[in-house]
Amino acid sequence: MAPKVFLTGATGYVGGNVLFALVEAHPDWEYTCLVRNADKGAKVAASYPKIRLVYGTLDSTDLLEEEAGKADIVYHTAESSDHVASAEAFAKAAAKRAPSSPLFYIHTSGTGVLGWETTEKNAYGTELPRIYNDWDGIKELTSIPDSASHRDVDKIVLRMSSTNPQAVKTAIVCPPCIYGPGRGPDNQRSIQVYEAAKAILERKQAFLPLKGENVWHEVNVDDLSDLFKLLGEAAAAGGGKATWNEDGYYFAEHREFVWKDIFQSIAKIAKQKGLIESDETPSLPADELTKLHPAGLYIWASNSRGKAIRARKLLGWECRGKSLKEDLPEIVEREARALGLIEGHAAKVTK
Repeated sequence: MAPKVFLTGATGYVGGNVLFALVEAHPDWEYTCLVRNADKGAKVAASYPKIRLVYGTLDSTDLLEEEAGKADIVYHTAESSDHVASAEAFAKAAAKRAPSSPLFYIHTSGTGVLGWETTEKNAYGTELPRIYNDWDGIKELTSIPDSASHRDVDKIVLRMSSTNPQAVKTAIVCPPCIYGPGRGPDNQRSIQVYEAAKAILERKQAFLPLKGENVWHEVNVDDLSDLFKLLGEAAAAGGGKATWNEDGYYFAEHREFVWKDIFQSIAKIAKQKGLIESDETPSLPADELTKLHPAGLYIWASNSRGKAIRARKLLGWECRGKSLKEDLPEIVEREARALGLIEGHAAKVTK
């Protein structure tokens, strides 16, 4: 019998791409998607006319609880990693489940949760050596300081199954810097590197975030969606080879990069395309980064290092997409088109 899937974020960058991957692989599954309004719903319906739509926001907690109660698998792929109310609504639905009809809940967090040490040490723009992993280091990962970003919602998810682990199976997917063109019905643009390229093009001068020596990990959006799909397939098989609950924490990374390399590469590409005059990258202080983007200090100058071992060992997950550096020419071109600096259609950037 085909599983019933409830998904949030269908018109978002991650959620839209996850939905594409799921429907492509399993068109027979029964899908229900949360959308904010009729305009968003029309975009989903145009691509997926068989999908059932329900209308509301992440604050529509009664609706979320009701729909989760009907589903076998819940994908919370909206921009949800800091939204407490929606996580609590899903926790209420989970508390009502019986072992004979378990709920599989797959939650989207983010490796910004690992940036707490940069903040605590005020080490923006410098490399910190700590590298987390989701295998033998999972206990350290699930007990990081409560001050960390996303940590409050992660803790709600980790507690969901504590009273009845046979009836509730949770997994947290924790992606790092995501890139690549989305395949969803609406927003097809990521944030971190795209906003860096946009800032350089708008100011017509390249820069570095402080020293730029800080390190992140990266993942192509299609590879990330493959991990969500594999977890869904494991859920549909009653749990499969995946681990859940206290051991259900999955990083999703391909490789690491240094932000200095990314900013310098963007500068070279932009100069080659005639979009800026110089590819020199002077260092910008924290307050200037914040002027360029409200979260500029966090998204460009923090450290976030987490190795994805669990998905590779248990699910055979592989990364097949281009590297971030390989994708930079396309990213710069997309941003230049969106700004009207070169001819062509702008990328979809609606939210």
